[in-house]
Amino acid sequence: MKTENIKTLGELKATGYQSKSIKDELRDNLITKIKNKETTFEGVHGYENTVIPELERAILSRHNINLLGLRGQAKTRLARLMLNLLDEYIPVVAGSEINDDPLKPISRYAVELIKDKGDDTPITWLHRSERFAEKLATPDVTVADIIGDVDPIKAANLKLSYADDRVIHYGMIPRANRCIFVINELPDLQARIQVALFNILQEGDIQIRGFKLRLPLDMQFLFTANPEDYTNRGSIVTPLKDRIGSQILTHYPEDIETARRITLQEAKIVEGQNKTVKVPDLARDLLEQIVFEARESEFIDAKSGVSARLSITALENLLSTAERRALINGDDTTTLRLSDFVGIIPAITGKVELVYEGEQEGAASVAYNLIGEAVKSLFEDLFPKIGKLQKQEEESPYDDIVSWFFNLKEGFELLDELRDKEYEALLNGISPLDDLIAEFQPNIAKEDAYFVKEFVLWALVEYKLLSKHRFTEGIQFKDPYGSFISGI
Repeated sequence: MKTENIKTLGELKATGYQSKSIKDELRDNLITKIKNKETTFEGVHGYENTVIPELERAILSRHNINLLGLRGQAKTRLARLMLNLLDEYIPVVAGSEINDDPLKPISRYAVELIKDKGDDTPITWLHRSERFAEKLATPDVTVADIIGDVDPIKAANLKLSYADDRVIHYGMIPRANRCIFVINELPDLQARIQVALFNILQEGDIQIRGFKLRLPLDMQFLFTANPEDYTNRGSIVTPLKDRIGSQILTHYPEDIETARRITLQEAKIVEGQNKTVKVPDLARDLLEQIVFEARESEFIDAKSGVSARLSITALENLLSTAERRALINGDDTTTLRLSDFVGIIPAITGKVELVYEGEQEGAASVAYNLIGEAVKSLFEDLFPKIGKLQKQEEESPYDDIVSWFFNLKEGFELLDELRDKEYEALLNGISPLDDLIAEFQPNIAKEDAYFVKEFVLWALVEYKLLSKHRFTEGIQFKDPYGSFISGI
């Protein structure tokens, strides 16, 4: 329908336009997308067989929806993507505060305008991008904010009594009529404010300062909530939960590949960084494994969750760490190193909630521990497992590397700001590393080999075969028995 040519109610009627509720709109457009095998929620990964089917069922059922999950699980993104299931344009009575449907007006303004002008009533067209309203629930939200209040200035200007419904100033919800309305962190909304939503969700009327207006608002409600909010900061009152049609549980990515796709999609990487910094595949896997380790860590509050934003900001920090080194050295390009992961410590410490034991350890120590645990987890997929108990005479693929360090009088140091050639020359000097990689990972790309070499050294530290000490300018590796330096 060419909306630019239709400017009056009469012209709209002549086209045969039929009014449709927003829930029917969403339902019909979803049916079309499913039939055409189109992706309904573009850019959301890991939910294809879990959350998205449940969300589609809720839309087909014409339900209001509550998305329940820990932070960083794409709840708000899903809500915003529902806009794509709306019609591109809908007609609105010109000048209406609450997006009145010209064929089914509900406000006094629209009813009187149509009564006065009939088919000459002017209409405008509302694009779907303007049909989304969002409110973060905070303790200071009032009924006046979301539903409305009497406006004394309007009453004075129009010379009307407070008993006249024309003095009402509509809140966010009535103004979002025929729109998707999202309330984020619903449990944070005070119970008395939640009660004010009862009639809107079920009966469709609103009550303001003694006025009982029969306003059958046409809305799609979406709520988001964190499971812990039910016991910590507040709760969703039972009658309101009863009025929400579908409650859908979200979750974190279940595998590293999905997590990588999300991180690459969401990270704000400057084009110059992509050209400057080469990132080995193993480094990307390691970054995601750190987040998986955080979600299982005894030092981190699992109930609070570990947001997907951790890996996103960590990737940004990681590339910036390598880029900074290249800038200092005047190099055009550089390859990411495992020691660059020290640069993601601020991203980790700012994104996790520590339990008491974690606070005792210290945020930075917990972050270092997560990196070590991630190295250990991935190492077993690439190289032979190192047993906890090993007979002294039993040979190990790592004996030559350990012997190399045992015979080294001074510690082996990898400074953070070494140029690539110097860094590579140092690692090339540990010849047993080449033999190990050639035997167990012969297909590693040449440019990734140095990251893998350093990865092996970090892993041997985790298994107590070597010791590692972090100092201001870099990292020192030593034979654990010939050193009094404790591993970090």
